[in-house]
Amino acid sequence: MFRTMHLRLNALRLGLAVAAAAVLSGCSDGQLVDAGGERGGGGLAFVLMVLFIALFTASLFYMDHVRKRRSGNSTDGE
Repeated sequence: MFRTMHLRLNALRLGLAVAAAAVLSGCSDGQLVDAGGERGGGGLAFVLMVLFIALFTASLFYMDHVRKRRSGNSTDGE
């Protein structure tokens, strides 16, 4: 129990550090990656968008799995 709490606190600290670094570095204007530019400058923006969508989708499946496990329904019947 203490190990999971310790891991969650470390994840929270890491998240806060990343958020603080993003704000302090001037990325708080809402545009983190310039999608325009010459010679295919939007490639990085596309890759980051795909990674974000994959992470978002995975988090939805994970939250649904946790909800089912807590409610005691381990089957997908209902």
